[in-house]
Amino acid sequence: MRPKLDGLDYQILNILQEDGRITNAKLASRVGLSAPPMSERVRKLERSGLIKGYRAIVDHGALGQNFSAYVAISVDVKRLNKVEQLEQNLRDLPEVVECYHIAGEIDFLLKVQVESQERYKQFVVEGLSRIEGLNKIHTWVVLSTVKESVAIPVVPEEEP
Repeated sequence: MRPKLDGLDYQILNILQEDGRITNAKLASRVGLSAPPMSERVRKLERSGLIKGYRAIVDHGALGQNFSAYVAISVDVKRLNKVEQLEQNLRDLPEVVECYHIAGEIDFLLKVQVESQERYKQFVVEGLSRIEGLNKIHTWVVLSTVKESVAIPVVPEEEP
């Protein structure tokens, strides 16, 4: 069940998604509160699980990781011992920056970030293809990033 939120909570969530390093004083000023109640509201949002954490967004290009690909994998259920083991194997691959178990024609969708096409080939040959139970691997290479965001739209619920 979704926690009960008011308009200030929605504002706070949206601002923190834009700037997770904003000071408590600046955040309070932007929503029209004083610092102590603002601090308590943020703690309440953290305790409720709506705010899972804070992290730095690193520019992968600045680190030389300019090759991005989305990889769809299908699983051969006859060769797969445990889904949990497959999921752990995927989590253990550092090149996989996102991994989703999905419904449909494919079973898992991965986002892979590496230095080059040659490094991607090495990842597939030496890492991904050695995981037991994989049936098919399909790759889509990212040509350019049109939009990239971790923010989700936070809007008040409509009253019934």
